[in-house]
Amino acid sequence: MSCFTCIKVLMILFNLAIFLAGGALLGVGIWVSVDSGSFLRIFGTLGSGADSIASQFVNVGYFLIVIGALLVILGFLGCCGAQKESKCLLIMFFSIVLIIFIAEIAGAVVALIYSSVAQSFLKSLLTPVLQEDYGKDQEVTKTWNATMTKLDCCALDNYTDFTNSYYVRTNDGFYPQQCCNATVTNTTVCAASDAARADVKGCYKQILDLLKTNATVVGGVAAGIAALELAAMVVSMYLYCKIDKDDSMNS
Repeated sequence: MSCFTCIKVLMILFNLAIFLAGGALLGVGIWVSVDSGSFLRIFGTLGSGADSIASQFVNVGYFLIVIGALLVILGFLGCCGAQKESKCLLIMFFSIVLIIFIAEIAGAVVALIYSSVAQSFLKSLLTPVLQEDYGKDQEVTKTWNATMTKLDCCALDNYTDFTNSYYVRTNDGFYPQQCCNATVTNTTVCAASDAARADVKGCYKQILDLLKTNATVVGGVAAGIAALELAAMVVSMYLYCKIDKDDSMNS
C-alpha cells in the first residue's frame, strides 16, 4: 500500500471521527436547548441585565447545535473529497475547518472570560431571588427546593441569606426546612436558632464545583475535537498538494 493510499484512508478515518464528534456535539446542544427552562428558572426574575446573562448561557446550546451540524457536514464532505480525490472538495473542506477552528479558539477565550465574570456576579444575582421570589414564585421555589434537597445545602452561603426574606416574613419567621438538619435540631419547623445550630452548608460552592466539573469534561471533549480538526487540515492539505502534483505530472 502506497503512502498516498495510507494518507487517503487516514483522511477518511479522521473525517469519520469528526462526523461522530459532530453528532455528539449536536446531541449535547439539543439537550441544553430543550432543558433551557431549568437554567432560566433558577435565576428567577432578575431584570433585563440578568436575563441577558442567563440567555447568553442558554444560547451555548444553540451554538453547539450549529457547530455539531457543521462538523457532521464537514465529516461527510471530507470523506467524499478523499474518496473521489477532488481538489475542490478538499480545499473547501480545509478552508471551512480552518474557519471553524479559529471560531472555536475565539469562543473558548470568550467562555473563559465570561466564566470568571459569571462567578463574580452569580451570587449578587441569585441573592435577590432568594430574598424576594422564593416562596412567592412557584417555579423559583420549586427549583430551589429541588436544588437544596439534592445537594443537601441551604441558600447560597448559609441560612442567613433568607433573613428578612419574603419567605421568612410570611412564614412566622421560620426558614426553609432544608436549612435545618433534622438529626441535629430534632424539630419539624426551622427557626433561626435551629438553622444556626444545624449549620447546613450553602449551595453556592457546590453549584460552582458542579459547573466546573462539567466544564472540565466539555473542555476535554473540545480539546480532542480541536486536535482532530488540526490533523484533518494537515492531511487534507497533503492530499490536495499530492493530487495537484500528480495532475501536473500527468499533464
